[in-house]
Amino acid sequence: MKTRLTPRSDKNTPFRQWTGPLTEEIVLRPAEFGLGQLPNPQQPDATTESVCGYCATGCSLKVHLKDSEAFNLSADANYPVNLGMACPKGWESLAPLKATDRATTPLLRDASGKLNPITWEEAMLEMITRFKSIKQRHGGRALSWLSTGQIPSEEMAFLGALCKFGMGMIHGDGNTRQCMATAVAAYKESFGFDAPPYTYQDFEESDVLVFVGSNLCITHPIMWQRVMRNRRNPEIIVLDPRRTETAMAATKHLPLRPKSDLALLYCFARLLVENDWLDNDFIQAHTEGFSELKEFLLNGPYDLATVAELSGLDQGAIFEVARMIGSGKRVSLWWTMGVNQSYEGTRVAQAIINLALLTGNIGKPGTGANSITGQCNAMGSRLFSNSTNLLGGHKFTLAKDRSKIAGILGIEEDCIPQEDSWAYDEILEGVERGEIKGLWIIATNTAHSWINQNRWNKLREQLDFMVVQDMYHTSETAQMADLVLPAAGWGEKEGTFINSERRIGRTRKVSRAPGQALADFHIFQLVAHYWGCGELFNRWNSPEAVFKILTEVSKGQPCDISGIKDYAMIESEGGIQWPLPEGTEAFDTQRRLFADGQFFYPSGRAKLIFEAPRKLPEATDVEYPFTLLTGRGSSSQWHTQTRTGKSDVLRKLYPAKSYIEINPKDAERLGIESESKVVISSRRGEITASAHLTPITPVGSIFAPMHYREVNQLTHSSFDPQSRQPNYKACAVQVCKA
Repeated sequence: MKTRLTPRSDKNTPFRQWTGPLTEEIVLRPAEFGLGQLPNPQQPDATTESVCGYCATGCSLKVHLKDSEAFNLSADANYPVNLGMACPKGWESLAPLKATDRATTPLLRDASGKLNPITWEEAMLEMITRFKSIKQRHGGRALSWLSTGQIPSEEMAFLGALCKFGMGMIHGDGNTRQCMATAVAAYKESFGFDAPPYTYQDFEESDVLVFVGSNLCITHPIMWQRVMRNRRNPEIIVLDPRRTETAMAATKHLPLRPKSDLALLYCFARLLVENDWLDNDFIQAHTEGFSELKEFLLNGPYDLATVAELSGLDQGAIFEVARMIGSGKRVSLWWTMGVNQSYEGTRVAQAIINLALLTGNIGKPGTGANSITGQCNAMGSRLFSNSTNLLGGHKFTLAKDRSKIAGILGIEEDCIPQEDSWAYDEILEGVERGEIKGLWIIATNTAHSWINQNRWNKLREQLDFMVVQDMYHTSETAQMADLVLPAAGWGEKEGTFINSERRIGRTRKVSRAPGQALADFHIFQLVAHYWGCGELFNRWNSPEAVFKILTEVSKGQPCDISGIKDYAMIESEGGIQWPLPEGTEAFDTQRRLFADGQFFYPSGRAKLIFEAPRKLPEATDVEYPFTLLTGRGSSSQWHTQTRTGKSDVLRKLYPAKSYIEINPKDAERLGIESESKVVISSRRGEITASAHLTPITPVGSIFAPMHYREVNQLTHSSFDPQSRQPNYKACAVQVCKA
């Protein structure tokens, strides 16, 4: 008997039956998808390993089980990433699973605006009715999804395939756009593929380590510990406006003015050229565009005197760093969000890449132009989410790629869109224009994390129906949803993550999901069934089955993992870095790319790419004289704190309420005392926070940790044109006593 539903004309009216056709002959019960199933170790009291679900370091944790349930954990001493170490978030990673505000049943908003519990069947019928009604009235482009870098690759792939191949959506993106899109764009243009070249062993084997816009001590503590294991007595150079914890520990800190980084990097390159601190053989054999870059550098305003004045740095300090980069020793260059979250971040990243190419510092131990990834599975999102590119780094716009993927998946080629998806900001602009009416948000907290928050609050009202799928019903985004779907979190489901060094690691189910919460994987199965496209995904019956599909789609790509047989192989090898093509007999635990000097363009050469710096989208002026800098507050905080905020231990390690850091000289001039309340205003909003006086932050700037929701009421809606990544790091504000 067919299930029949009635579409609602108003999103607040109660659920009714559908009168149009649905293809479903049966109702699939959530119990069929493992609702409430226990972990299944060989013994109820045992220890198993699972890769951590916070950042992209990819540490392995030993999870200790009692009566088949996780009760404690310790660091895995044998895993090649963390070598027995863990950061505060890792030690406390079980705490968020026991939070009292977990979403345990689907919730539907009623006419009064209240979210009420409903059954999974009602939730699925409601979601499918509303989305199909929107599609029928406005077309497939009126539906979109926003996902995450926090769920396993298998779930990401399932979601992207379901939305595009099954439900007919065109546009979807992930919050990886907020952290890694710039690095992706830079690598693709420079190397021909999104390919971080390094392995963590390079932290320990460099003679010179250059960190640009990276506070590694705080953002990736285990990586910093790898730096501290370096026995080569390395020079550690930090380029950052703030005297961060990493800068304090460095041998040299260049406190450049905010957003003068691109000109400074071009100055380094010019000094390399002028002093012939180059690897000319490497340049000639393995790059293209050197003569054009040389002309650009020598004829532009990148001379030492000009850049020293622009950046506020000493000429001698700039010269000395350039000399170290061109020393002929092992030099590695590293960057994170200080580069990526910028209006011209792609060109800054490529200026870093150029320095590595000009000096031949790539493909060898202790070298590389190395982006440090943010989220635990941002690399999995980049390769397999089916949003920014077709599965496995293929292209939606190439007929041969569509044909290959369709053949592997056993679907019709015309199921695959022939155009690229809009980026995150373009999707939200589509909502603002009224072109997108239905939005599905999975495992991300847009209402907190998106730039220029007040703009998001207004465009939310343009949506006819918004579904939020999350661990918690209390997140800022879930509280704005029409329908909340309760999802399992890390430790409650199976899959794989890909870390910063391209290592694929196993994450395990070690605890029950509470109530009726389901793994995202099983929610996607339910949606596929109720939508009527379940047959497309008959092979997608378990995370490991999907992983094997991903090994097939990757074959022949730079990220080829066709040589990975199964999950057991990943576990036995201590994680496996891509690539690993089929037929690989032996491989090292630590592998880097480009050892042969061959890049991913048909010519085999890397491209030296450059562009003149652009002006700040919003510079300071008399009315708004301070530059607002944002970033990680402490190693115990994570993103919007939906998880770290659930740990009693972690909450004791950072301030409960928002604060800013301001230089004592600025504070004295404004009459601001330590820990007093201040008002920070931009052209978009106004917030109140405590003032922490510290010389860490330079005169003329303030710093605000990104973890407090208020901060993104201030940030400016500007984006890198190549990567579409938001410019979180610099906008104009004013500060005064509250």
